[in-house]
Amino acid sequence: MLQAEQIRKGFDGNEVLKGISISVNKGEVLAIIGPSGSGKSTFLRCVTQLETVDSGAITLCGETLVKNGPDGKAVYADKATCSRIGLRIGLVFQNFNLFPHFSVMRNITEAPIRVLGKKREEAEATARELLKKMNLADKADAYPYQLSGGQQQRVSIARALAMEPEILFFDEPTSALDPELTGEILKVIRELAAEHMTMVVVTHEMKFAHDVADYVVFMDDGTIVEQGKPEQLFDSSTNERTRAFLARYHDM
Repeated sequence: MLQAEQIRKGFDGNEVLKGISISVNKGEVLAIIGPSGSGKSTFLRCVTQLETVDSGAITLCGETLVKNGPDGKAVYADKATCSRIGLRIGLVFQNFNLFPHFSVMRNITEAPIRVLGKKREEAEATARELLKKMNLADKADAYPYQLSGGQQQRVSIARALAMEPEILFFDEPTSALDPELTGEILKVIRELAAEHMTMVVVTHEMKFAHDVADYVVFMDDGTIVEQGKPEQLFDSSTNERTRAFLARYHDM
């Protein structure tokens, strides 16, 4: 579903990603962990076309988004291919990014109607099913300002799912929430994992990464320090940097 090879990205001469290679198979949950500033969110933004890479190759859902040209620099696919790939993935932001002047229903149905060409009745029926799944069946006519942070984030997940993505990306989906609301979102992601939704989750929630992810990548300073099964990374890592990062989690 995702194959990223030797991804490099810099800003103003500062290399943020230093040759990142990550792969995700259908139905897998990949957790990316690491300290702030390690490049986790930048990697996610590159894969979801919010940033362009300097070099490397990315294949999503069997289609090549970008690869290196003869000069070793990134060459992107044509606009139609990039758009088609974009429609096959979903992204949930850490700060919800809901349209404040749209109701919950319109936030969820706007893109399926305008982008996918779905009939309003079909889009609204799907939205109601998703709201029920998110335990928000009574919030269809509410506006974002009337919702808690956890409710807004669940709406943003429903909005992403309404586009029927083949792979779903989460960029620190609980970082803007207090601990009680964090539990709401992690429960939703756990349920999606149980349904074998392919997901890549950038997270600071170590217990979630340990318990739910099929595979964990630990990043630091723009590189992958260590990667492997959760039990390998969390319980028997021999890498000093990994063990230092996870020390607080183990203490808890």
